[in-house]
This record gives sequence, structure tokens and C-alpha cells, in this order.
Amino acid sequence: MKRDNKVLLIDGMALLFRAFYATAMSGYYMINSKGIPTNGIHGFVRHLLTAVNHFKPSHVVCCWDMGSTTFRKELYPDYKANRGEPPVELIPQFDLVKDVVAAFDIPNVGLKGFEADDCIGTLANQYKHDYLVYILTGDQDILQLIDENTHVVLLKNGYGNYEVYHPELLVERKGIRPQQLIDLKALMGDSSDNYPGVRGIGEKTALKLLQEFETIEGILENLHSLTKGQRAKIEQDLEMLHLSRKLATIHRGVPVSCPPQVAMLTIDRSKVFDKFAELEFKGLEKFIG
Repeated sequence: MKRDNKVLLIDGMALLFRAFYATAMSGYYMINSKGIPTNGIHGFVRHLLTAVNHFKPSHVVCCWDMGSTTFRKELYPDYKANRGEPPVELIPQFDLVKDVVAAFDIPNVGLKGFEADDCIGTLANQYKHDYLVYILTGDQDILQLIDENTHVVLLKNGYGNYEVYHPELLVERKGIRPQQLIDLKALMGDSSDNYPGVRGIGEKTALKLLQEFETIEGILENLHSLTKGQRAKIEQDLEMLHLSRKLATIHRGVPVSCPPQVAMLTIDRSKVFDKFAELEFKGLEKFIG
């Protein structure tokens, strides 16, 4: 284990959306002289540089969703069907932000048919034997990837405010282990991703059942121990329970890779500053050491 080396895996879309909505709520889009809104990209870069300065990684990779058609949508057509179209001011920033990431010589990784989470899970698996992995996101779904060598950094309000999750903190907060988070979501569903789990089973009941019986299999083997109501709900939604678990599981074996030598962080200041000038960014240079 190269303890002095850290890989920072960035959930690109999570950072971009967070940065965009932080200023869009007040109608501030930072439109440059070419008529292009850049507020999301500007905030994204600030989040990126703040995290790099804070965690001091030796390697950085940025992962992206590659369109809405994924294997989860094929399994369950209503998956994320509750989400509207992105705001028109955000659309041109999707491709531009990747250009900015490339200007930092940070690899952009994504694969059609899968989500950024799946790419992050796969790369974390590849790196964690030799490096300490930090995953930067605002998405709690990624907490299932935590292990002794993989920590999840959840963004809090503002810049540089983080909650760094490791296995002990998760047990302290939720009373369950990372792998059990998949079964938790399978039971209670996920309203943001638009799948129901077992109707009528909320987080409190789901946590209690997992603390007692460990897994969905353990719960199903002990249906006779459950209350009449709990048993009826699970039996009625058994098919959806199993489907929800498939939807909740981050895949860690998708065909993506990024060799460490490609991910090594080496910022060419002149190249980055040229990109800042092109986009008419001000005030970001001070974040580059």
C-alpha cells in the first residue's frame, strides 16, 4: 500500500449540478462575452481546486454520466423518470466542463450504459490495493463503496466543508456496514431515483430489520419473526424488492480503466490559465498552488 499516495475520484456531475444551482437559484449564470453561461463550471473548478488543496492527492480522475440510457433504465423504465430536463443555461456547460478538466490534464472517464457511480466503483476497486482512495461527491449512494482503503468525501454547504466517511463513521451514524446500504435502499426505495422498494417500509423500519437480520436474505428467512404488517408488505412487493436491490447496487466491474500514470496530477499552470482566459474566469488562479 502506497500510503503516501492518494487517488481522488470526482463525481463530476454531482459537483457541476451543485455548483450550478448554488448561483442559479438567484438567477446568476455568469454569462461571458460569447453568450455562454459558465456559473456551473466556475463553481466546479473551485470545488475541484479546494479539494485538491485540502486532500493533496497524487492522482485525480473525474467520472461522468454519459446520457440517461443506462442498464438501470432498461431494467426499470421508470428509473429517474421523475427528473425533468436540465435548465437551458446548464446544457452548454456539460461539454465545456470536460474541456476544463482536460486542461488540468485530469482524465475524464465515462461509459455509455453506465452511470458515473459505476465508473467510480470500478476505478476505486482497481486503485484501492495500492492507493488510499477518496471519492468526492454529494451523493450518499456512493457510501456503499466505503472500505478501509476507500473513503467517501461528502460535500456540505459552501466550499471546503466535507464529511469524510470511513467504515467506523458509517456504523456510528447508521448502525450498519457499507454493504448493507444496498439492502437498505432495496427495502425503503429511493424517491430521487424513482423506485419504490417495499411500499410502506421506511428508513427506520429498514434499518431495524437490517440490524437484526443483516441482509435481505436474512429477513426473508425470518419472515415469521416479523410483524404481520411487515411480512405482508414484503411478500406483496417481493419482486420489486429484488429489482430495487439491482438498481441500488453500484457495479464495480464495468469495462473502464485509467492507469495510474495517466491519472497522476501535474497541473500546467499556463495551459489552465489560458483556459480560464478563454472562458473569462476571474479569481480562480489563487487556488492553484
